[in-house]
Amino acid sequence: MKPTLLLLAALSALPQTVQFADVTKAAGITFTHNAGKAGKRWLPETMGSGCAFIDADGDGWPDIVFVNSKDWTPRGRKSIQALYRNNKNGTFTNVTAASGLDIEVYGLGVAFADYDNDGRDDLYITALEGDRLFHNEGNFKFRDVTAQSGIANKGFPASAAFVDYDKDGRADLFVTNYVQWASKSDVFCSLDGSAKSYCTPESYKGLPNKLYRNVGGGKFEDVTAKAGLADATTKSLGIAVMDYNGDGYSDLFVANDTQPNKLYRNNKNGTFTDVAVQSGVAFSEDGVARGAMGVDALDYDGSGRMHLLVGNFSNQMLGLYHNEGNGLFVDEAPRSAVGKASLLSLAFGVFFFDYDLDGRADIFAANGHIEEDIGRVQPKIQFRQPPLLFRNEGQGKFSDASKKLGAAFQQALVARGAAYADFDRDGDLDVLIANNHGPGVLYRNDGGNKNNYLSVRLHGKASALGAVVRVTTPAGRQWQTVHSGSSYCSQSDMALVFGLGTQVTAKVEVEWPSGKKQVMENVKARQHLDIREP
Repeated sequence: MKPTLLLLAALSALPQTVQFADVTKAAGITFTHNAGKAGKRWLPETMGSGCAFIDADGDGWPDIVFVNSKDWTPRGRKSIQALYRNNKNGTFTNVTAASGLDIEVYGLGVAFADYDNDGRDDLYITALEGDRLFHNEGNFKFRDVTAQSGIANKGFPASAAFVDYDKDGRADLFVTNYVQWASKSDVFCSLDGSAKSYCTPESYKGLPNKLYRNVGGGKFEDVTAKAGLADATTKSLGIAVMDYNGDGYSDLFVANDTQPNKLYRNNKNGTFTDVAVQSGVAFSEDGVARGAMGVDALDYDGSGRMHLLVGNFSNQMLGLYHNEGNGLFVDEAPRSAVGKASLLSLAFGVFFFDYDLDGRADIFAANGHIEEDIGRVQPKIQFRQPPLLFRNEGQGKFSDASKKLGAAFQQALVARGAAYADFDRDGDLDVLIANNHGPGVLYRNDGGNKNNYLSVRLHGKASALGAVVRVTTPAGRQWQTVHSGSSYCSQSDMALVFGLGTQVTAKVEVEWPSGKKQVMENVKARQHLDIREP
């Protein structure tokens, strides 16, 4: 998008005040995560878990999934996952019982996609005991099909994402794995030299990630080594699917904790090449491997290229890697409000979304430290931390809008997973947060829909993963890609929401993975569109 169009977009948006209201209790959400904390300070207790907005029954209203962990030794209580049905009136009903998701595992991440192209989104949950693949049977029933699927990922998984990397119309699966940890080989670490604290990943060896190719018939094969992804030095937590070079094939960005990040370029022949170092995304600006957690990718400045957002450890600031279009990325955070305001935060779930529907993608970060006593040794850093939201002002500039979003948004959390969706279908995007060893939080966006919008949900003949939607108005052009994964251990709704400012009509173009294209002229604003591949 040309700078003049960006300026037009800014002039075409209404000035407004957006508030995020905590509607968790009013919406009927009662989920509380159990990290199993019992004084042993085992590493998995720090990681928390994820959440997802998934349209489980295909009615266009996003439902909710929370991933749960559990006690290390039984205490007479059962900690299971949570599935909430959207009642279409601002409330949810817990339908976990008999859903098939009422299982007890030490869960961490969640991702979803329609892996068998039957029209229903299926669920994948990562867990220490071994990941689980659930087939969506309809009517909020899920069947565990892990054994027959050929998927066998055990160890210390985190985030996952479905991706049609070979463009055969079937959703493949990428899973991040963290470190080699076991309770029997737990090591002693200390902040003050005496009391036991949680160890950092430097104390452990890494684990290779996994790529499972969907071969059809509900079966997957492990192609990690064949694809060139069997790297045991990674300590991976976040995954973003992105076509960074615009060649039509999905590439993979992997956020690593204290190890160099990875940018796997898709070679279009079933293999990948890591180009992170030469692309400038492996390290911080000063050449240090950071503690990277969550990640997202989007074109936030209308350049036509996908940029990267990475959540990092405290004292490291967010990473905001701008795609220069020549194979290089430049981290803009140190020179922007994003870097300064996020320096002391520890960011897990991060994503781009247009919270005020002005046509520009803003930045959200869910924060919380891993060490309860961190304030004793680093007084400027808190264990509980409020989220951050940076408003996109155009021309590559962001401003910290966090303190303008209402009292509820200021509450300090131990946040981990985060996702967004328009759960009440009023046009603007709401936020879901999973707290570590604490209650889930649902924020309702009040005021974003003073500007106009279009919400687009795609239904492909085969997988819609990788489909591109372009929306054009006199104020400029925007585009988004249907994708799974992103954030930290979480996934947002697959409906793509475009802010239109004051524009009342738009041109909508869909580029399907099959190569088919659809064009719709003069589409009226303030609609939720369901578009099916011809």
